[in-house]
Amino acid sequence: MRITAKDSSKALTSTPLLAVLAAEGEAPALPRGVKLPAAAEKDFSGKARSDRMADATAGPAERVLLLGIGKEPGAEELRRAAARAVKAAKKLGLSSLRIQCTAAAAKAWGGASAAGQALAEGAGMGAYVYTGGKSKPKKSALKQCVLAGPDAKFRAGVRDGAALAEANVFARDLQNMAGNQMTPRDLAAAARKLSTRSPRISCRVMDEAAMKKMKMGLLLGVSRGSVEPARLIHLVYRPKGKAKRKVALVGKGLTFDAGGISLKPSAKMDEMRYDMSGSAAVLGAFHALAKLDVPVEVHGVVPTSENLADGMATKPGDIHTAMDGTTVEILNTDAEGRLILGDALCYVRKRIKPDTAIDLATLTGAVVVGLGHEISGMYTTTDNLRDRLTAAGETTGEAVWPLPLLDAHKRNLRGGPADLRNINVPNIGGGSIAGAQFLHHFIGDEIEWSHLDIAGTAWGAESRDYVGGRGGTGVGTRLLMQYLKSL
Repeated sequence: MRITAKDSSKALTSTPLLAVLAAEGEAPALPRGVKLPAAAEKDFSGKARSDRMADATAGPAERVLLLGIGKEPGAEELRRAAARAVKAAKKLGLSSLRIQCTAAAAKAWGGASAAGQALAEGAGMGAYVYTGGKSKPKKSALKQCVLAGPDAKFRAGVRDGAALAEANVFARDLQNMAGNQMTPRDLAAAARKLSTRSPRISCRVMDEAAMKKMKMGLLLGVSRGSVEPARLIHLVYRPKGKAKRKVALVGKGLTFDAGGISLKPSAKMDEMRYDMSGSAAVLGAFHALAKLDVPVEVHGVVPTSENLADGMATKPGDIHTAMDGTTVEILNTDAEGRLILGDALCYVRKRIKPDTAIDLATLTGAVVVGLGHEISGMYTTTDNLRDRLTAAGETTGEAVWPLPLLDAHKRNLRGGPADLRNINVPNIGGGSIAGAQFLHHFIGDEIEWSHLDIAGTAWGAESRDYVGGRGGTGVGTRLLMQYLKSL
């Protein structure tokens, strides 16, 4: 579906569906000449998600959908409303629709640019349906969504929002592919293709021979149980002007995780296709960077492998050596994400040397116990990064919550036959904290760093009209872009 922007002050042209947003207690601001049956406006309250569809009695719109957005609407309410409008148009089998935003409404909802971006995000993400597993996917009749707003700032917001929606949808497609459709080599191919979208993006993919030369024993140890070879992906984005900072984004890329010798239960194991959701977020950010400029140099690093069980697979109790020489005792082969990220963070620290590094990973079930499926766990080494990521989460609707990096968990990872254990010993709890402290060891203290545990938010979240429900959410892509934009 194509998203375009138009000037709302100009006369309305013919449309099969006109969507008009209104806050609670306010009368819908219909375009000049459009009239509805009296009952339709009387029945409409403007309460959040209280929509009302009616055939127009006059004007160039065949139908009008009144969208309630509540008492104090913000970006989230606009995203949800736009998604509902798109879904209504699809259900009716329409080819196009128009969503109206007046100047007064844009001002009340955060300004023209923010309103345009939120509406475009909601429309683009709300139209998403995954069809990658179908032999004959059904094509949607809906081809165009027109967002009508007050000025050039609104149109610029629509442009940005459409690009961010496309990036989110791209990330969700990567997530939703079955394990045999999205292997480490497939993920590497997707990264290479991203580099063809913009001359400012380059891509290097390293094979197992290259990783062996770099002594990445943790990543290679996880990969040993699979016939699919591991890959290390390194994307680079360079801005139009002089870069103000250098930021590294690191995404866990387990394209399928059976748990290795520490085998997972069979129930819902198919969902382990989503164990590469961190990498999907990073690649999604680069999809957006092909269209949206940010003032920093961005590096995307993705370690990708499968975690399966065969005669070559890592055994519980085995010891592997990381790129930086740290030895790790593998007490549980299902705690493998932190292993491949450990080598990737060593690579970031030694080869890239960024000002800031942010990793995203479906790392622990423990974070789901603590925060559920609506909030990602966030660990940061500076208050500045914590505050920027928190603000980005509030803006994008991809909420994060700060959790502590406790020394007790750092100490608990030591004491075995190797330098570190890959899990904490019983009775201390805090599995997500232990995972974060394991990763912290490999990035060190010199680089500003955050770990985002997205195990709860990457899939299985509550449906919010434009995202959630069954399938991947693409969480992290818009969050990362908002953070980069804030710099």
